[in-house]
Amino acid sequence: MDPRRTSSARWANLWLGLDVGSDIALANAVGREIIAAGLANEKFIRRATSGFEAYKAQVEKYTLDRAERETGVPTEAICKMAHAYAKAPRAQLCWTLGITEHHNAVDNVVALINLALLTGHVGRYGSGVNPLRGQNNVQGGGDMGAIPDRLSGFQHVENDQLRGKFEKAWGVKIQPKRGWHLSDMFEAMEHGHLRTLYVLGENPADSEADRHRALKRLGGLEFLLVQDLFYTKTAELADVVLPAAAGAFESEGTVTSSERRVQRVRRTVPPPAGVRDDLEIIFDLARRLGQEWGTPDPEALWDELRLLSPMHGGMSYRRLEELSGIQWPCYDESHPGEMFLHGRLWSDPLIGPRAPFSMVEFKLPVDQLDEHYPIRLTTGRRLDDYNTGVQTSRYPSPLRRDEAIDVSPEDGVQYKLHEGEKVRVTSRRGSLVVPVRFDPALRSGLAFLSVHAHDQAATNELTIDAVDPKSGTSEFKATAIRIEKV
Repeated sequence: MDPRRTSSARWANLWLGLDVGSDIALANAVGREIIAAGLANEKFIRRATSGFEAYKAQVEKYTLDRAERETGVPTEAICKMAHAYAKAPRAQLCWTLGITEHHNAVDNVVALINLALLTGHVGRYGSGVNPLRGQNNVQGGGDMGAIPDRLSGFQHVENDQLRGKFEKAWGVKIQPKRGWHLSDMFEAMEHGHLRTLYVLGENPADSEADRHRALKRLGGLEFLLVQDLFYTKTAELADVVLPAAAGAFESEGTVTSSERRVQRVRRTVPPPAGVRDDLEIIFDLARRLGQEWGTPDPEALWDELRLLSPMHGGMSYRRLEELSGIQWPCYDESHPGEMFLHGRLWSDPLIGPRAPFSMVEFKLPVDQLDEHYPIRLTTGRRLDDYNTGVQTSRYPSPLRRDEAIDVSPEDGVQYKLHEGEKVRVTSRRGSLVVPVRFDPALRSGLAFLSVHAHDQAATNELTIDAVDPKSGTSEFKATAIRIEKV
């Protein structure tokens, strides 16, 4: 399921080329069809879930005909996919930013989770829901507490008992309230509530939606500190830049994959002169701010984490190395680690709470199309590059081409465009001039730009910073534009 006929779609048995932002309409229609065809896993639903009757009533209005109108996908294809998914002995739902970079990102995800609960495709071998991570340690960042309302091990900061455990171990008081996510931070900059920023390994000057506003907010800070492997566009704005080691081979520690597998990272070469490990920098900053934390020892810090995070309790360095990684939760040194995160849903009797169905409704993208902005722009990555290009643009690739706006051949005819000619692309927030490239994988009315080469095409000058209130994610995937000849 993808608005573009990507290389993945080209080897698929079935491609559902839905309109950008119509994911919930499609998911709810699939759920309705599974129920109507008698293919729901009723035994699993009764034993392990809650809220099914409310879900059934809510999706009743999402008929196949309505889904075709809302999504652009033929009813026959929706029906075929629904039956195939429900009847499969094993099935997985995998997604990436195409689902989550929307104003209703969390609702998009729970609409898919509903389908897994409806069919029992969760918590068992070969079946599950799988958000594919963008790089190797995104999962580990969340596990360690890089989430506004969580401490390490996903323990809620507003829970007095859980927070108290950390306060006792660290000898400090922790504010009993959730923090800001990234979009909250930029909103706080706008109003002067956030005046100092410490950025580690991130490039928000190029990666934030509505780039013009983002640069204005970053430029208005009283103090900006950047700690990074590269001299990024954000580092160019900084008051102080701290050169940091490459985590993959100049540092010691762990990473966690999408399957919750914690693995060791070992230093293979020392950092170059003038460059320091992230831990050393952070410990030295703490010392200059009046806190003596001792010597930065990665294994000692990991052991401290194991005492505070029950799901990491049994993961000593020794076991991680002997077993080539362990999947959390792993509660003690006799525990092998859980192969399936939600395997408890199949236990009899059920262990823990029931998994809830969620009621979510389809909503159009915030940046709606009209006669002045008739084309839907979606953004993303190209195979040879990564995000803002900081990590990948410094080496040559035989796949890399100069950035261009991809449009369908049909739109090329309609707008009298020629391959390679420069056009002006305009949204309600900004405009840029970029060459045209025809892509038969796109349908009429859909265009694509990557986010890799802001020096060639500042894509995020166009995108809208409409934010999902639950996750703080901006709607990068659904911008309304027009294309004009220069």
